Parts: sequence; C-alpha cells; structure tokens
Amino acid sequence: MECAKVFLAAELRGHSTHGVIRIGDYFKLWEAGRINTKPNVRIIHETPSTAVVNGDGTIGMIPAKFSMELAIKKAKDVGTGWVSTNNSCNFGIAGYYAMMALEHDMIGITMTNASPLVAPTFSADALLGTNPIAIAIPAKNQPPFIADFATTPINRGKFTMAAKKGETIGMGFAQDKQGNPSEDPTILEKGGSMLPLGGDRIHGSHKGYCLGAIVDIFSAVFSGANFGPFVPPMVAYLPLLDSKVGEGLGHFFGAMRIDAFQEADVFKSRMDLWIETFRKAKPAVGQTKVLIPGDPEREREVIIMAEGIELIPQVEADLKLVADKLGLTFG
Repeated sequence: MECAKVFLAAELRGHSTHGVIRIGDYFKLWEAGRINTKPNVRIIHETPSTAVVNGDGTIGMIPAKFSMELAIKKAKDVGTGWVSTNNSCNFGIAGYYAMMALEHDMIGITMTNASPLVAPTFSADALLGTNPIAIAIPAKNQPPFIADFATTPINRGKFTMAAKKGETIGMGFAQDKQGNPSEDPTILEKGGSMLPLGGDRIHGSHKGYCLGAIVDIFSAVFSGANFGPFVPPMVAYLPLLDSKVGEGLGHFFGAMRIDAFQEADVFKSRMDLWIETFRKAKPAVGQTKVLIPGDPEREREVIIMAEGIELIPQVEADLKLVADKLGLTFG
C-alpha cells in the first residue's frame, strides 16, 4: 500500500519518471531475489535526536516512511530529528517523505543515494547516483516551499522515457564509456554515464558533483550503507558487485520543529512574505511569472486530478507484462 501511495504521488506531481514506469524495475529486483518481502525494519543505533535504521533489504518506501516518522517523533521530543538508513533500496520520490513533516509545523529534509550511473567531473567512470535532495518548508497562507531535485540535470527515468518514445535526450546530460558527449537515451546500457548537475566543468559540474557526494556521505557513510560505485544497482544492465562496503543503499532524513527556533506562526508569516516577494519579481523576456519551488508540481496535480494519469503505450505494455507474470488481470 505504501509503495502505491508513493507511485501515485509521483504521477500526480508530474514526476512520471518516478511513477508506475518504475514498477517493472521493482518486479525485476523481486524476481532476482533482491527484495525482502517480510522485512524486520528496525533501529540499530539511537540517541535522543538521531538514529540509524536497518531496512532489512526491503523495498525502499517501507524503511523510508518508518525513518521519516522516527525523525518527526524525535523532533517533537527534542526539537530536531535526524535518521540515516541502510540496507534499503530505491524509495521513489524524495519529496514524498520531506512533505510528511509539513503537517507537524516542521521542515522536512530527505536525501538518498542511488545506482552508480553518474560520472564525477573529469571522470569516465560512473561512481555516484542521481542522489536527490528534497526540502519541504511550511508557510501560513501561501502553499509550502517544496524543493525536490536530483543532483544531475535530468534523472534516470527521463532516459528510460526518451528511449520508450524513440527520442534523444539532447546534449549535456550524458557521455559514452570513454567520456565523449552523447545524446543516446540508451547510452547507460552501453557503459556510458550521466553527468552531474552543471553538465561540464565550465558550467559548474563540480558543484553538482559536490552535492551528489554530500548526499552519498550523509546517506551511506553515516548509516553504514554502500556508497558510490558499491551501491546495489536498481537497473539490470549494471552488474551487482561481489564486493561491498556496507548494507544495501542508504537514505537520510531530517525533521526540524519550527518552534525550536521561533514561534511557528511568526515563521510561517515570514515564509509567506518571502514567497510573495519572489512571486513579485519581474519576469524575464518571454516568461509569464517567477515560480516558487513546488509550483510546477501543484499545477500539474490540478491538471492530472482533472484529466487522469496518462500512460504511454510502452509503459502500459510493461505493466501488462508484470501483471501477466503474476497472474493478474490488467486494466
């Protein structure tokens, strides 16, 4: 049920690259015996404000929800809560968990490492994941500020979606296994790699590399999960290494109680002022308005709730294949 909620949240927020298109990936992991369907998700280290959680090799949504709820509980008790999670796998959209803090007048923070598909600046080897960061901040009358982004220019799902549609990904997002620029959406399956946020050094790829590295350290070095190239891949075309430096992949969760810093109502009013200030910015030529992080997803949700979730034929075929293998009726 929790997995379905996260898939649905991704689709409604316009992040179809993290929605039902990923069901096939999870199914392949289950078929390969890499998903524990009867996990004992548990705390293995704890202080009043911190904890490490072992996900027991199950699908990432389960230990992720457990960990964020734990971070929120600790924040209620002592002001802030910080949880690092190991022995997990992909957990869907990071923003789903950061947003859990909003209803408690808290700021939520979520990070995760991921399949090693990203080459650091100047490298031909893929050593990092797309390693997203999500931060959710409540406001009073304005909608919340929600930043949810990968530390790469595009996420892996956009490669998959482009390939299914027969499109290219454009230049600046990937390279072949020698480090030459490529716009082939299947280049990752041929030994190529994604580029960090910024694309190349002159456009700031070292900054994207730094952000991805920070997420990897917070998610995996803190928790005792595998980091960098040792992360168990989510995709079949990457080999599962015999060597490892930890357990599964890792996540990091934070919850900060606003009234641990100032009166919550005062803060949320000031957030309203911050948001309104940026909304009043003069649009650049050819633009209609300045957006606040979270606006595009809210706008997409209104449209998708009215018009429904669109499945391209290739994704629908993949879902039917999974259903057939499980003896389920599709549609």
